[in-house]
Amino acid sequence: MNQSSANAHQLCFRSLFHSGRGYAFPCDPQGHVDLDAMSERARNNYFYARAMVGRELSPPAIESAMLMH
Repeated sequence: MNQSSANAHQLCFRSLFHSGRGYAFPCDPQGHVDLDAMSERARNNYFYARAMVGRELSPPAIESAMLMH
């Protein structure tokens, strides 16, 4: 994944209980994240977010990073 496509989209996991909270990770337009490019902390947060879908977080949505600013 090249850097420009990774910065154009984010994979967002929203909190089911706390409005405005959640996790967002750079991804390509299909929602694939580059695990090798992530720090260890970001990678751990990503795996946590995936594990908490349906319990604490909504299923991920691919969003334009422009909407996040």
